[in-house]
Amino acid sequence: MYSEKLMEHFRNPHNMGELENPDGVGTVGNPICGDLMSIYIKVKDNKIEDIKFKTFGCAAAIATSSMITELAKGKTLEEALKITKEEIADALEGLPPIKMHCSNLAAEGLKVAIKDYLAKKGKY
Repeated sequence: MYSEKLMEHFRNPHNMGELENPDGVGTVGNPICGDLMSIYIKVKDNKIEDIKFKTFGCAAAIATSSMITELAKGKTLEEALKITKEEIADALEGLPPIKMHCSNLAAEGLKVAIKDYLAKKGKY
């Protein structure tokens, strides 16, 4: 069963959409369940200034995408890279075990977006 917090992020996702001219993009997917997630970031002074997401997936995939944007916004790149799937699940007041892969997907999408940014800057 989904928590009320998860349902709130599913019904009213935060930071949903796509950024124009993002500094980094991370697109990840799970071929087993079909979830597909893209995370877009804008970086200023080594901090994530803005972040948005587009997700094709279940309620848990949308809620974890929404939550990762809330957790990462304003953090330094180093801090954002340390966000774990457990932190995302905890912030949503839990995920059913069968849906933990969604929080892993969200954390991985952010990491790929940051690596994309660093690669564009010649730092990765």
